[in-house]
Amino acid sequence: MKVRLILGDQLNQKHSWFEQVDDNIIYVMFEMRQETDYVKHHIQKIVAFFLAMRNFRDDLSDQGHQFIYYTLEDEKNQHDLHKNLRQVMSDCDADSWEYQLPDEYRLDQQLIDIAQSEPWSCEAVDTEHFYTSRDDFAAFFEGKSSFLMENFYRYMRKREEVLLEGDDPMGGDWNYDAENRKKFPQKEDVPESYSQTRDVTDMVEMIRESGVESMGSIQADQFSWPVTQKEADEALQFFLEQLLPKFGTYQDAMTERSDFLFHSRLSFLMNSKILSPKKVVEKTEAYFLEHRDKIQISNVEGFIRQILGWREYMRGIYWHQMPDYAQLNYFDQNQELPSFYWTGETQMNCMHHAIRNSLENAYAHHIQRLMITGNFALLAGVNPDQVDAWYLGVYIDAIEWVEMPNTRGMSQFADGGIVATKPYISSANYIHKMGDYCKNCYYDRKKKTGDKACPFNSLYWHFIAEHEDKLSNNFRMGMMYRVWNRYDEETQRDILNQARQYLNQIDQL
Repeated sequence: MKVRLILGDQLNQKHSWFEQVDDNIIYVMFEMRQETDYVKHHIQKIVAFFLAMRNFRDDLSDQGHQFIYYTLEDEKNQHDLHKNLRQVMSDCDADSWEYQLPDEYRLDQQLIDIAQSEPWSCEAVDTEHFYTSRDDFAAFFEGKSSFLMENFYRYMRKREEVLLEGDDPMGGDWNYDAENRKKFPQKEDVPESYSQTRDVTDMVEMIRESGVESMGSIQADQFSWPVTQKEADEALQFFLEQLLPKFGTYQDAMTERSDFLFHSRLSFLMNSKILSPKKVVEKTEAYFLEHRDKIQISNVEGFIRQILGWREYMRGIYWHQMPDYAQLNYFDQNQELPSFYWTGETQMNCMHHAIRNSLENAYAHHIQRLMITGNFALLAGVNPDQVDAWYLGVYIDAIEWVEMPNTRGMSQFADGGIVATKPYISSANYIHKMGDYCKNCYYDRKKKTGDKACPFNSLYWHFIAEHEDKLSNNFRMGMMYRVWNRYDEETQRDILNQARQYLNQIDQL
């Protein structure tokens, strides 16, 4: 008997493992406290993964594959991967096992340790999910002085022959990002989002009775995230028909009127491997080619870039830089994450909405993550370890390989520029430009100092002044230092004093 281990984010029904039914192979899956407890996760994230795992088991069991599955409350479940695997190997009288390469460094090391410490024969295989292997990124950037995503993205477009006309990019340009930065107008109707509902009351009770701590809220009788193969296909088709035509145009927009706008919300399905990124890209390109008269290429290219470019690039960064990457703290930030990240109770309207969305939906789109919650944490000097833990826990699509380089690298610049060419910080001006949050805010976006001055304004300039030694020579930051240096000493002093006042009472903002 051979045992094959499947982790909770390895739900790829198209994997070659499942091409044939073999009575001498048994698949094992575990719902473990090891995985629910290494950070505090959103309750919807825990529910979604357990539901997806159980549906995966049921689908493949119906095809004839044998499974051993430990639920969270199973009396045999020791909630430790090594102990559970040892139990299964003994129960099955198996002497060999296989696993698919995990996508988190901690699990990779744990599985290597298990393989080396046990007498069983072991083989590791690829998940057959990503476009690239762990080593492709390092090979592409070998000998290069920087890891520029655009170069990698163009290489991937050419290699996979996506959105090409001959050897040239379809439409004439490789990247239409400049066209994808529009504010969502009041006259525009808010789109519907894909939704199906199921009652997960029993699972929520099981999770809570088991003692698992979680964050966020859940409507247990109306759980709406897709978790099955059928729902994944439906969600993708819904996105193509209803949201893709305006996705790129408003992908950076923020509004009180909608939690999701035109975003696909397919990332959980892809990151759990229910949905293949290649399938998403191929279907998106095919749909565009069938409807070129109705969809601008900028909307399609912007979406495909996130998957074929950014997603693969982030995974490459992760495996190229770990484990040292997890310790990087370029600005030596050491402040605590403000308490309102756990409640959404703040008078900063943009922060309130972005955090509320995160806590209620286990979701926020990339600009809310980067330019609202991430921006504020960076300006406030929060330790990147705490920012990492919050993002990893609160978002349904957060798995460390994609969360960490996006958070510690792109958002917090804790890697000193491996991912981003400059810190992604802003004052209220950008937030107002891209959304309507400022309109109903307690604070005044136009004020840097004084009563009700927007905290983002003084904190922005405080950050600029505080880190001049590390940023003044950055070619993308030079203009900001020229602006700062044009302020007279009294103005600079007032701004810095305002920032320090806010930092000293940060939990009350």
